[in-house]
Amino acid sequence: MLKYEPIFARESHTMDTDTVLEAIYSRRSVREYTEEPVDEKQVLEIIKAGMWAPSGLNNQPWRFAIVKDQKLKSQFEPLTKYSRIIKGARVLIPVFIDKEAMYHPVKDHQAIGACLQNMLLAAHSMGLGAVWLGEIIKSDREIRGLLGLKDNLELMAVIALGHPARRDQKSRRKDMEELIVFRG
Repeated sequence: MLKYEPIFARESHTMDTDTVLEAIYSRRSVREYTEEPVDEKQVLEIIKAGMWAPSGLNNQPWRFAIVKDQKLKSQFEPLTKYSRIIKGARVLIPVFIDKEAMYHPVKDHQAIGACLQNMLLAAHSMGLGAVWLGEIIKSDREIRGLLGLKDNLELMAVIALGHPARRDQKSRRKDMEELIVFRG
């Protein structure tokens, strides 16, 4: 796990800044899971964290499905090149955008990204492992069909969730100076 090192002097806040930043910096995409089931209360808490993401006009365009049934989950496997991850996950949370709730495509899609990040951080904070699967959106129609959902919902991602089989995932980031394009 990377150690969080502050780049600013810590001030007094009502929130524990170090804990929040440590969660952001230590979260990793987890693609391998144990057989241990995930508690329903944890799944609902993860969805609640997603619901609290910011959205333009507070329109909250996200919609969620919970897939635990092994037979149904197995029908997701041929719909992505990441079938191994789907097979190993204990829970899948397909996240949709409700096109009828949208008011601005760019802002609403950005809100879905914030929702997904909140969900990943919530899972991480509970000691669970999760990964945001985006390639599966090519199978939007098929997934909606499996779940019996209408066309007003569009698949944005599937979060695969479970107890991590290992916790030694590594990641690196580009140098900050490489990413800052202007200082004025």
